[in-house]
Amino acid sequence: MSVAAIVAKFSCVGFSGSRSPSTASLAALNWLCERVQPSAEVVVGCARGIDYAARQRFPAAQVFRAAAFGTGRGAFAARSVACVRAVVVAGGLWVTFPASTCPVGLQPSDRSSRCFCGTGSGTWASLAFAIGCGLPCLVFLPADTPAPSGWGLQPLGGGWFHHSPDIIQPSLFD
Repeated sequence: MSVAAIVAKFSCVGFSGSRSPSTASLAALNWLCERVQPSAEVVVGCARGIDYAARQRFPAAQVFRAAAFGTGRGAFAARSVACVRAVVVAGGLWVTFPASTCPVGLQPSDRSSRCFCGTGSGTWASLAFAIGCGLPCLVFLPADTPAPSGWGLQPLGGGWFHHSPDIIQPSLFD
């Protein structure tokens, strides 16, 4: 299945990504945004980078702001958890644009505390939580950035990877 066909199936799309995205990631985001259903609900965080670019493309997006969850790093994690949960409730698609490799030791989980555990990457933590919650996901990885093994990410070409809840490896739940 193509990236365009996957995104066209969903009436809710959540976005997450690097605060310092590459030119390739921004181009991929712009390309993908043109394929989101015009009536789709869009969910995004308040950060700069990918979040900001998605908010620019979708002015009516539901924006989760860290300030609504307090102060400090915990507020950003709580914001991201709420954002992912909103997409789960809507039966949507999570789309993410990490700028670096996955932190060592991070694994998908439906327990937010296991994903947001101080690894330093909110983008990867959000993806780990989304996968753990059973969300279908699209991931755009920078050139030469490997997909983490055991996450069920299937290559689609052009830097895109897809996760479908149907293809999660059982070992993730041991």
